[in-house]
Amino acid sequence: MLAVPAFLNVESSLTGKRWVGPSVAHDRQAQHLAQMTGHPPAVCAILARLGVEAEQVEQFLAPSLRDLLPDPRNLKDMKRAAERFLSAVSKREKIAVFADYDVDGATSAALLITWLRQMGLPATLYVPDRIDEGYGPNAPAMSALARDHDLIVCVDCGTLSHDAIAAAKGADVIILDHHLGGETLPDAHAVVNPNRQDESGELAHLCAAAVVFLMLVECGRQLRENGTKGPDLMSMLDLVGLATVADVAPLIGINRAFVRQGLKVMAQRKRLGLRVLSDTARLDTAPTPYHLGFVLGPRINAGGRIGQADLGARLLSTEDPHEAAALAERLETLNSERREVEAAVRAAAIEQAEDRGFDAPLVWASGDGWHPGVVGIVASRLKEKANRPSIVIGFEDDIGKGSGRSVSGVDLGAAIQRLAMDGLIEKGGGHKMAAGLTVTRAQLEPAMQRLSELLAKQGADARGPVDLRCDAAVMPGAATVSLLEQLDTVGPFGASAPAPRFVLPSIRIGFAKRVGESHLKLTLRDDAGTTLDAIAFGAFESDLGQALTDGQGSHFHIAGRLEVNSWGGRQRVQMRVEDAAPAQT
Repeated sequence: MLAVPAFLNVESSLTGKRWVGPSVAHDRQAQHLAQMTGHPPAVCAILARLGVEAEQVEQFLAPSLRDLLPDPRNLKDMKRAAERFLSAVSKREKIAVFADYDVDGATSAALLITWLRQMGLPATLYVPDRIDEGYGPNAPAMSALARDHDLIVCVDCGTLSHDAIAAAKGADVIILDHHLGGETLPDAHAVVNPNRQDESGELAHLCAAAVVFLMLVECGRQLRENGTKGPDLMSMLDLVGLATVADVAPLIGINRAFVRQGLKVMAQRKRLGLRVLSDTARLDTAPTPYHLGFVLGPRINAGGRIGQADLGARLLSTEDPHEAAALAERLETLNSERREVEAAVRAAAIEQAEDRGFDAPLVWASGDGWHPGVVGIVASRLKEKANRPSIVIGFEDDIGKGSGRSVSGVDLGAAIQRLAMDGLIEKGGGHKMAAGLTVTRAQLEPAMQRLSELLAKQGADARGPVDLRCDAAVMPGAATVSLLEQLDTVGPFGASAPAPRFVLPSIRIGFAKRVGESHLKLTLRDDAGTTLDAIAFGAFESDLGQALTDGQGSHFHIAGRLEVNSWGGRQRVQMRVEDAAPAQT
């Protein structure tokens, strides 16, 4: 089989990557879409990459929640869960919400607390401490909650918590989750989870907040059937959109509509906690998926990572301005501390993993005192660096708590669950792209060896260096605000729908200046004299910065993301440079 030619013949760029462009089939489809729809070629290139057919384009560009929302009853136990939940509301029973400590858990809890408050019923929030209690329900907490509550709703957790659910004697338990289920389910009143083993898998891409939302949709339907009305669910889509992006759920189907509509709701700034958090983070523009994933998400996560676990859920559900301000400020401080802790663990983990080698099916590292709140983030960095599934484990005495991240096509959650079933680790589970585990020192080496073997069977060791995938070439004159507005309608972009990456071919560097410690500011100019501003963040952390600085006046192919830069009331397009290669002139 002949290898696909490198895009613009770039076999090895200034960062050592091979550029890969669209396939011949995608090129033909993009041309067909342009002819049939009249949309710009750059827009059609992204539509073709996403597999959109000509007759689907207009519906795809304006996704309707009404058209895409699945029937909640397609999920097993959904009708039963909603009936029990509404029964608790009508009888004014005491309800507790047991939530995971990440963004998905916090938003799921806030959805339920907000809905119940609007129905005139308070709820107890319980979020376990990451270090003292670990992930998911535990027997002491569930037993204590059951003594004082009639119903416990576990969100973003619980599917594998058989013993903990059994400990909730005297209370009913509803589980609303999305993590991979085992061969048997806990003895709960209802387990709603698109990743139960007896589910079809059609909704496996939903995050937990989306599952909670669907239950509230079903509650609304049952209320209407009884002649009453529930709270406005559309106003709660900001929470679902935030969770979908922050939990790296694939932006396909209904998830795409959740995020699109969620961003619109968030832009209205009506949720107190999100408004105050945005102001604290100095977010002064309408939110985008980037802001959800890299600005707001990490701050909401910070409490669960290195602080008080329930801070994020409390902020998202509060109606008290003073409490919101205090919580947002605390999360901002914790997020700064988290960055420092993460940097130290990341440096040590990368050094250890490099010594072990990046060419194995599994890249892993472990260390004493590594904070369990940052090991997942560090595992993500290892995965990006090695293009391999990665595990990072922090030990306290004899017990290590770890987190893993996977690459496309390799199911890490199932492999870790297999280790737990075989007794090679204390416990573990998750989903395809992310998972957690608890392991003893004696188990560590054998478990990692076995996990490596399981991942090799999935092809994890057959991956080379990461290619740089490019969607199309554009010239500076075509890079307009209007084009970016049209590209926005193809989004939102994120997991399973990467943001467009364009190449400015054979462009001359008219100006280059180092800014800050490692960034590079550029002015790019084509042969017709049209210019485009550009910024290369972290350029001097590799050979890219110096090569472009020394190359002023020379021609390069420049790859990156186009974005709108608003300054002084004016909007201009700039390129966020990711890579470059000398152009043959």
